[in-house]
Amino acid sequence: MTDVVMITSANPRPAVLETALAKYLECGARVHLVGSFKAADMEAVQGWTTLHRVSPRAGAGEQARRKTDTMSAAERLWFHIEQDRAARAVVRRAGVVVALDERAVYSAWRVAQSRRTPEVHYGLGPGLRAVERLREQGGATVSEHAPTPVAAATDGLRRRLRGLPSDLLRTATGPLALRSRIGARAWRAAVSAPGVPDTLRQAATEQVVEGMWRSGRQSGAVVTARAAAGKVSDPAVRARLLHGVATRVLTSGRTPDNLAEVVGAQLAVADGHYASGELTEASKVLLEAMKLAFHRVAHVDQVTSPLAEDPVGFTAPFRESVAARAVVAPRGRISPAAEPPKDRPLRLLVATTANANFLHLIRSHYEAHPDVELRFLDMAEHPAMKRLNGAVQRNIGYRLGDDPLFGHSAEQQLRPYLDWADTVFVDWCKDPAALFTAVDPGDTRIIVRLHSFESFSYWPRMTDFSRVDDMVFVADHMRDLAVATIPGLSGEHAPRTHVIDNGMDLTGFRRAKSPSTRFNLGLVGIGQIAKDPLWALDVLKQLREQDERYRLILIGGEVAKLSNAIKAYTRKLDKVLKPLLAEGAVVQLGPTDDVAGALEDVGVILSSSVREGCHVGLMEGAASGAVPVVRDWPFFAGREHGPRTLYPADWVVETPAEAAERVRAVTASEESWRNAGKLASEHALTRWDWPVVRLDFDRLFFGR
Repeated sequence: MTDVVMITSANPRPAVLETALAKYLECGARVHLVGSFKAADMEAVQGWTTLHRVSPRAGAGEQARRKTDTMSAAERLWFHIEQDRAARAVVRRAGVVVALDERAVYSAWRVAQSRRTPEVHYGLGPGLRAVERLREQGGATVSEHAPTPVAAATDGLRRRLRGLPSDLLRTATGPLALRSRIGARAWRAAVSAPGVPDTLRQAATEQVVEGMWRSGRQSGAVVTARAAAGKVSDPAVRARLLHGVATRVLTSGRTPDNLAEVVGAQLAVADGHYASGELTEASKVLLEAMKLAFHRVAHVDQVTSPLAEDPVGFTAPFRESVAARAVVAPRGRISPAAEPPKDRPLRLLVATTANANFLHLIRSHYEAHPDVELRFLDMAEHPAMKRLNGAVQRNIGYRLGDDPLFGHSAEQQLRPYLDWADTVFVDWCKDPAALFTAVDPGDTRIIVRLHSFESFSYWPRMTDFSRVDDMVFVADHMRDLAVATIPGLSGEHAPRTHVIDNGMDLTGFRRAKSPSTRFNLGLVGIGQIAKDPLWALDVLKQLREQDERYRLILIGGEVAKLSNAIKAYTRKLDKVLKPLLAEGAVVQLGPTDDVAGALEDVGVILSSSVREGCHVGLMEGAASGAVPVVRDWPFFAGREHGPRTLYPADWVVETPAEAAERVRAVTASEESWRNAGKLASEHALTRWDWPVVRLDFDRLFFGR
């Protein structure tokens, strides 16, 4: 005979239960009911072998009551069954366990975890079919050995997963089950057990990871996914398991420790598709790998970056991937770029996409230049170009040889501009650069400028630099990073490289400052996590411990909360900032179109950033006569080039304590402060002001 244990957390309808119970008895089953129900109603139903109602023990201690108060209803039911000796005796006899309602599903699964043989089902119908099948097979045999939950989960995983209904599988791997350490360990061992088919392991692991994540065991989910992936033979399944949990970690606002490993697994899949001629699939997986590797949370929305920590190591998977190398394989150009014309004005096309912030002086200067005929192209304002820029997978596929229509469309859109221009200056090494290098430029010279964040994006990894004649960087340290990590910027097909400062009109920033300004620190452009205003607040705190005259003026808009990483940082910032604002130690000016006017009240200009190309706000502050104090930007600290080579060495400090010491030293007297500010202003105006920088652009465009 088969012992059927029905578990309920509510009061089943007696009429329905009596009809079903008769059918169970006809199959020779002994039926036991355990759980929470109205005893009088269930006693009226004939045929029970056991009828046992569980409830909180009258003598339960305060500790037990506190424990159950934190549980869900489903967890409380199992707790009471487990604490009831008579209920445990009934459960031990189970050959089939039937959950009669949703809350009882968790208890049914926990019974199965402690026994080797019980089948678990949800509902009277599935349970009856199981009893009928067991009768045909000669009945169920209950093992005398009750294995541990880990052994129970691992042993016969294939049978459990194939036979378990999908709703019970979701519950068995849901938060209720995986919130307990025993349940989490059981399923971790199960999904990494040897001999399980890849597809089955994948399905189970994804369910377990989902349950662990929802139950608050994020680190356990990562460990489980990696353990299961290590047992998988199919590269695609392995990549999917690793990618799924890595995406969850990034979405939560953190960087996976094994990000390079996950990217490498995806690139291996892309390589397989590419070798098999499945170019559309190869481009799809390549894009997934690129988006994961250069996710903004990993490099932009935190104060650390795995690429900055190990530039060569982090980008190694892309250099090793056959498909990734094929995307940036040099196609070259039929004709070399022509020399600038001598008998007519230079036709200069300045191109960008929705960001002309650093082009105003270049445009105004060359629009008025007698030897230049200038046209400006914002590709975001042209629907067809905007669509092509957004069709990233098609661009990748075209470079792999898959989508000739994309190349034809790019040719149609860009050829009129290329035929007209002698030189194309593309600002920002992102989608415009990738699109312009998708077509042969003819004899038109192509110049691309890379600022900073592009090095931490995927766009340069899908740009053909053999069709770029000159690369412009805003600082030496950005050139070093780009050349070390971006394919095509080194080797025989690499473009010429130049370092030219951002064009800035600094003359208008030089204004008189009142004596009281000496104790005002300023930070410009706080709308990015890279500015790390918490570091500046630490400097302020150390200064005010000795002299409360010091204040910090924050100039710029608040950070846009685009990710959980940003939200986590801003929560810390708000906590530190709130009391400082209340006591007047910090002043928030918000966004302004008159930065020069705001800087009149700043005596010391800070650069607290973790990374910069060239810190425009700092340079403007220096031009205004504020004394610069520059953090040795951590992304570039200790390298050949960085703030110490971009700025005078005495401006640069390593720690907040060093920064506070420099501030005290230069503001010790009004005379020392004014002298330091005067030197800073002279340096800024003679080095970064537009009349100086435009000569570098003249040499770039005219070759002289």
